[in-house]
Parts: sequence; C-alpha cells; structure tokens
Amino acid sequence: MKTAITPADMAPPFARYSHAIEVPAGHRLVVCSGQLGIDSQGEVPADVEGQTRLCFENIRRILAAADMGLSDIVRINAYVTGREHLPGYMKTRDEFTGSPPPASTLMIVSGFARPEFVVEVEVIAAAPER
Repeated sequence: MKTAITPADMAPPFARYSHAIEVPAGHRLVVCSGQLGIDSQGEVPADVEGQTRLCFENIRRILAAADMGLSDIVRINAYVTGREHLPGYMKTRDEFTGSPPPASTLMIVSGFARPEFVVEVEVIAAAPER
C-alpha cells in the first residue's frame, strides 16, 4: 500500500496533504491531464466548490476506466485563479481524498482557456498490477 512520508525534522503540512507518498514496486500509474469544472452538457458552475466537485467527478470517471478509484490518487496538482478560491477548493478536495492524503501542490494562476473556469486539477494515481 502507499505510504505517507513526513520527516520528523520538517514542519508538518499546513493543510490536508502529505509531503510525499511512496508507491511500492509492482504498481501501475495513471497520469490524468488537468480536468476543468465542466459537465457532460458543457455546463460550468459559477463557484469554485461546484467546479472542483466536477473536476474530481471527471477524475473519478477516468480512474474508473482504468479500474482505479479516488483512493488510488498519490499526487494532485491544482490551479486556481485567485487566493479567494483556496478555502473552497481545499474543502471540496478533502471530500474526495482518502488517507493518507495525497502529495499535493496548489498554485494561483492568471487564468485558463475560458474565463469562467476558476480551478483545474490533475492527478497521478497508482494501484497494484492487475
């Protein structure tokens, strides 16, 4: 199983993420492209929580196609368009991540391809060989 790595001589993470996750030998990886908060009908919620929820639901679909689930996520890279979106993103992300929480990076960017998008999420997942 995956193992969280938090060295004792470092400050602990200041949110719900791991400094590092070790993936043991014999696991396969899925690398997901960044997912935006858009549904299958092309609808985009106005709020960061709604968009984040759709990002993770889309990621769930991708991982299911690879016989994996959200609990297999080992790394998250996320991007939001403003500091005001951080709390809503983190609260919603935490609804979708298991324990130990994945390693994670969260960045503020100037924007995405369409102005209504406020968050994008990409992940790496690992699961035992089939």
